[in-house]
Amino acid sequence: MSVEVELAEVRDFLAAHHPFDDLPLQQLERVATTLKIEYFRRGTRIISRGEDNHHLYVVRSGAVELHDMHGGFMDRGETGTSFGSYTLVQGNPANFEVVALEDTLCLVMDAGTFHDLAAAYPIIGNYFDIQRTSRMRGAVASLHVTSSGGAILKTKVTDIITRPAVSVEASESIRAAASVMSERRVSCLLVMDEGKLVGIVTDRDLRNRVVAAGVDTSLPVSQVMSADPATGSADALAFQILMEMTSRNIHHLPILGCDGTPEGVVTTTDLMRLEQTNPIYLVGDITQATDVAAVAEVSKRLAPVVELLVTQDASAEDIGRIVTAVGDAVERRLLGLAEEHLGPPPVPYCWVSLGSRARQEQALAADQDNALILDNDVQPEHAAYFEALATFVCDALVECGYPRCPGDVMATNPRWRVPLSQWRAEFTTWLTEPVPDAILRASIFFDMRPVYGDPRLFQKLRKHFLKQAPAARLFLAHLTKRATENEPPLGFFRGFVLEKHGANRATLDIKRGGVGAIVEIARVLALSVGSRAVNTQTRIAAAVDSGALSAERGQDLHDAFEFISYVRLRHQAAQVRADRETDNFVAPDDLSSFEKRHLREAFAIVRSAQSSLSHRYPSTYVS
Repeated sequence: MSVEVELAEVRDFLAAHHPFDDLPLQQLERVATTLKIEYFRRGTRIISRGEDNHHLYVVRSGAVELHDMHGGFMDRGETGTSFGSYTLVQGNPANFEVVALEDTLCLVMDAGTFHDLAAAYPIIGNYFDIQRTSRMRGAVASLHVTSSGGAILKTKVTDIITRPAVSVEASESIRAAASVMSERRVSCLLVMDEGKLVGIVTDRDLRNRVVAAGVDTSLPVSQVMSADPATGSADALAFQILMEMTSRNIHHLPILGCDGTPEGVVTTTDLMRLEQTNPIYLVGDITQATDVAAVAEVSKRLAPVVELLVTQDASAEDIGRIVTAVGDAVERRLLGLAEEHLGPPPVPYCWVSLGSRARQEQALAADQDNALILDNDVQPEHAAYFEALATFVCDALVECGYPRCPGDVMATNPRWRVPLSQWRAEFTTWLTEPVPDAILRASIFFDMRPVYGDPRLFQKLRKHFLKQAPAARLFLAHLTKRATENEPPLGFFRGFVLEKHGANRATLDIKRGGVGAIVEIARVLALSVGSRAVNTQTRIAAAVDSGALSAERGQDLHDAFEFISYVRLRHQAAQVRADRETDNFVAPDDLSSFEKRHLREAFAIVRSAQSSLSHRYPSTYVS
């Protein structure tokens, strides 16, 4: 049934509902003249599955329900909600149906008016999934508003290199090297061999290893250099270099370009001069802590640091790396204290982080996820040592503010404290004989990074499972099923889906269907192409580079992940300021209209990526 529309009433109605509330008044009046009003009795099918739809409907009064292609309930829309845009943007026929839940009046816009309006007003097109890339990128940029300094967070390491690297050949004498240092007035020299960095010599080395030891200065400088020194990347930020140096307790770090050529040397003095008061110095305090209580005391400073970083020009990615670096420093120091207490390990081992810490994306409210890879020479009589080591560290982590893993994915669990050969067998089983319940528990182990001990054990394990992963289609299908089950908290009509029960009732779980969903999508894509990447943004980039993901979708996911992560961090920073326990449940009333709008867009990106992934590895692969 179609009746003539009262223009003023329709104009005012549209002005009260998003996205039309962003249109100028004159445009609203023009739109109102193009609309029809239609009445649908309760139970009427407004849009039918398998049929074409060429209209956008806006519910004026009443309510409608959306059913999927199988007839299952998907969402309910009431006054002010719109439907029908999916077929206008994505094409016909409809793969869903919309039914009037009660007697309903709808304002009806034809496809031509819809597309003209979307083209003329990006806010309309954006709302209905057009030009999403530029929208999300702008949203991410808009969130990062600086209210205070933080130079070290914005400075590239190459910006603080004031002179080229000074070097000598490995065959040069110690005396000649000392002369070069004196003439060039530098505190260290890089030692090169056929264009490759092989060592470093500092003025401290000359004092301790040459003068004090009475070494013949005619010997080659390679005899007293520190071989295979730690290095930093020219692409790194100053804060990343600082954390690397403080965690390793070194004072000179060669910086290499992408081709491996030294571009300069950064000293701790350079970084101290950059910003003495930066909160990242707590990493150094952790390194110097003499017992567990001291480590725990320093760890308490992490939450205020995150709160401060949110007010500075730091992205969610940067903050995640900082929180991770602090967590790494805590674990390394605790493992060092454990070895001081228990004595040296009977065989080599590698302590690995799992999950968000492994991905360098840790936020507040994170529990522990860790494991031990033991050398294959381990004997039964060594079991007590490694059990004591794991117990010491995991207990101490609790004291330092990292709760135990509810799923018992910790090195204290004997299953996750085994020799390399058993780890290889475990991964082979997951990859070749996947069982849904096992994959649910195992997925976190594909986010693994070495933190302490012999990294070669981890490298051998990684090489083993990355070689098998791309061909393991059944395994990837199971991972995909898991990735698509964590649905974004967004209804079909773009209303937020809130928690219905418990202490977090009426809030958004921004981790499970937002951050977590993108993490799982990126994991599947990275493993499918055999990428060594663990960080989510790096995995997305690897998927784009390999052709597994289009550049546009990759940019969408990158921006959505950054936006959702940042909103999560803002939420946690507010909880820190209010002296409340941090979590991942955000109340919509605490969000600005800007955040609500762009969270909807970010969640829509996640939903679209999940749909695309499910077509790449369909559920038909999963029995």
